[in-house]
Amino acid sequence: MEQAGESGFSAEQATAFRRRLIEWYRKYARELPWRGIADPYRTWVSEIMLQQTRVAAVLEHYERFLRLFPTVVALALAEEAEVLAAWSGLGYYRRARMLHKAAQFVVRELGGNLPATAEELRKLPGVGEYTCAAIASIAFGESVAVVDGNVERVLLRVTGRAEDASAAGKKFVRTLAGELVPRKLVGEGKNAAGDHNQAMMELGATICLPAGPLCLQCPVYGLCRTRGEHATVPRGRQASREAAFLLATREAGTRTEVLLQRRSKDASLMAGMLELPPLPLDAVAGREPVLRLRHSITDTNYYVSVYAESDTAMREAIPASAEALSWVPVQRLGAVPLTGLTRKVLKRMDLLRIVGPETPEAELDRTRREDA
Repeated sequence: MEQAGESGFSAEQATAFRRRLIEWYRKYARELPWRGIADPYRTWVSEIMLQQTRVAAVLEHYERFLRLFPTVVALALAEEAEVLAAWSGLGYYRRARMLHKAAQFVVRELGGNLPATAEELRKLPGVGEYTCAAIASIAFGESVAVVDGNVERVLLRVTGRAEDASAAGKKFVRTLAGELVPRKLVGEGKNAAGDHNQAMMELGATICLPAGPLCLQCPVYGLCRTRGEHATVPRGRQASREAAFLLATREAGTRTEVLLQRRSKDASLMAGMLELPPLPLDAVAGREPVLRLRHSITDTNYYVSVYAESDTAMREAIPASAEALSWVPVQRLGAVPLTGLTRKVLKRMDLLRIVGPETPEAELDRTRREDA
């Protein structure tokens, strides 16, 4: 019998694990637009979008973003405001800014060619340990393991270990993940490492769920020592806050305009983005909102109330300076960088409808109609 690896997983177990996993993946993997492509740029965009974001949300933005910026050169030449507008609704806007800066670096310093190794990709703005490994393996076939929360959960359950946030626990997961990833064979047509990494993430996302794992559908059930949920470390409860915003509209000729406020460029979250003007809670005491909703940002739940402008006193209660406020036509809302919360509110109030990027010809026709 071959010796076990550093993780304690034997060579026979590793071989069986890889074989069962890839057979399952090729038969049951979800069809996603960033899979089975031969364009490293598109893979890069998808991996940045997928950071801390649900697949369903990325599906709503991925194709539209690439229609607007089909190449790394197109992205590099775009204005930051254009990139943020296309990113609006995905959240974590620092990712969009870093993606834009990285594209400019790739075009300026690397001749428009994305680095092909995890080590070199790691040097790009916004590309961390997980992302560089994902791009290198999926786009270029490098035999490097990808470890995210899904992969970690799968490996801990298979080996019967509880969640462990210590350095030793993290090292164990990285070691085992590295032992399992297939090696690239010279002349081999298939991307063994990339497919394996995507299969690992797919298994954690669709079968080996955090709660209620679908064990009887798991391809590696026979190798698993846990076969169910494992012990977890209790997480802190999310903080909760109340927030109030003003929804002010006006008619300007044939157009309807919405009052928006630009966040400071120095803001720690969503800097430079446009949002509905926030209101002090004491300014809305006793008033009835037109909309209530809950919205999560990082680890905080916001219980949001939106108030329609009923008199000038509401607008006078806005703390922001007049320079930070602007009236935006509803027809242009899909082309400006809105915060996720503002986007959600405007959709609920039927003021924001995005059917796809507007062509220059369509924009010119619309402008002529508005000005007529």
